[in-house]
Amino acid sequence: IKIYVDADADERILRRVIRDVKERGRDVEGIAKQYLTTVKPMHYLFVEPTKYSADIVINSGLNDVAFDVIKVKIETLLKDAGKL
Repeated sequence: IKIYVDADADERILRRVIRDVKERGRDVEGIAKQYLTTVKPMHYLFVEPTKYSADIVINSGLNDVAFDVIKVKIETLLKDAGKL
């Protein structure tokens, strides 16, 4: 099963800034430079295209409906394989 978690670009950069400042001791200027020159272009080149081959696309955040759909799909796959 292929699952794509579709996170808003603003949420992605904010999470990156908070993580890199807190956990890696980086400065915001360096994070912004890396994001604009590497992370953002690579996301659109390599990550975003995988969205279109996913079995399920869910929005980021807590999404109970999406989790239920995924749970049912996994259970079905396991039953079909005789593992449940």
